[in-house]
Amino acid sequence: MREEENKRSSQGSKVKRFFKKRWVFPAIYIASAAIILTGVLWYQSAANNTDKYNYKSTDLTGKKNPPAVEVNKGLENFKMPVAKLESAKIKTQFYDFNAKEEDQESALVFYNNTYSPNTGIDITMDDGKTFDVTASLSGTVTRVDNEDAVLGNVIEIEHANGIVTQYQSVQDIKVKEGDEVKQGDVLAKAGQSQFNEKAGTHVHFEIRKNGVAVNPTKFFDKPVSALEEEKVSNEKKSMETPNFKKEQPKMEDSIKSEDDNKSTEKGESTDSTEGSKSTDVEKSTDKDQPASEDQPTDDKPSSDNNESLNSTENTNS
Repeated sequence: MREEENKRSSQGSKVKRFFKKRWVFPAIYIASAAIILTGVLWYQSAANNTDKYNYKSTDLTGKKNPPAVEVNKGLENFKMPVAKLESAKIKTQFYDFNAKEEDQESALVFYNNTYSPNTGIDITMDDGKTFDVTASLSGTVTRVDNEDAVLGNVIEIEHANGIVTQYQSVQDIKVKEGDEVKQGDVLAKAGQSQFNEKAGTHVHFEIRKNGVAVNPTKFFDKPVSALEEEKVSNEKKSMETPNFKKEQPKMEDSIKSEDDNKSTEKGESTDSTEGSKSTDVEKSTDKDQPASEDQPTDDKPSSDNNESLNSTENTNS
């Protein structure tokens, strides 16, 4: 009995000595906190488990995902909108307000008795025949006007960041509004327009940023980012360019010369009539005037004077 009591007393003293150590209680607190934190994390992961919602694998990947955007569109370079580049040539250049006078003169389009700056380029072929018109960039067709006889029908394609390409003077249009086209897709055939009849069979191609036309030849074979970084001004330029002034007086001079001729003819006729009128007036005045203006017309004053002189002489005598 004493041995068992001694063993119990020795065990109790060991436990008391163990708890009297300084690191025991901090260790217990840390272990308890770790256990509690582990339980909280496990509960949260169990609450967010998607298996309880019975989602299928196909629902997770295709549920209301936006359509994928082609990364290659941003890497495309502007291309001339024709299939056969080797036979293409630019008939009418873009009108640049900072260009030389001869370049500006060649970029004017005469229509309806008015000279207008060309807001794009007119492309033709060496043989003068029609050709396939292709998309310069990938984009969305936003306008198809096949009843515009002046511009020769219009196709407009919208791109990113306010960039728009426009194709005028086309026929046999193969796209419609809302179509997604890729670079190089055939849009139509080249045709003719009333606005620029001198160009013959051609396609009028424009590039616009935020509604402002830019020079297409400046951006051919360059990425779209080059135009995105370009600063364009929406300020309207004056139509009175040096070339426009140079051409316009020619028409005015011809009009003035015709007016001068008419005025001279009228002047000669009026001079002849005035001369005849003057001679008639002179004749009439000659008839009405007396023979001599210096002679007095009334003789009474002279007789009275003679009588007065005679009376004075008689009195004197």
